[in-house]
Amino acid sequence: MTTRDVVFPPGRQALYEHNRYSPAVRSNGFLFVSGQVGSREDGSPEPDLEVQVRLAFDNLNAILAAAGCTFDDIVDVTVFIVDPESKFDTIWKLVPEYWGAAPHPTLTAVGVTWLYGFQFEIKVIAKLPDVSND
Repeated sequence: MTTRDVVFPPGRQALYEHNRYSPAVRSNGFLFVSGQVGSREDGSPEPDLEVQVRLAFDNLNAILAAAGCTFDDIVDVTVFIVDPESKFDTIWKLVPEYWGAAPHPTLTAVGVTWLYGFQFEIKVIAKLPDVSND
């Protein structure tokens, strides 16, 4: 079995070990990032939706930075939203702060009924920067 090349953001390794998953894995030139939610330092959900979305993006950006990436390296995004009909506008008004300039990554938005107490989750695939020594 191949050993996974796991990326941990600073200061949150215990949270991932407790929940038994990797925050991100490098493979074949890509970074596959697990769904990120707006959790507080202890892993509990932030109750305020706007703050929760910002924390989810902050958590995502910490993982991207740990892998040497930025949001501009993302090629595919999946978001999960509990009750998207009532929450989509609130969430989507915050996206431009994090999304970057066009062209934008691909996007799949999924309405769900449960996210372990969270209202929003974002999962991405990013292209790792070339590190060749030309």
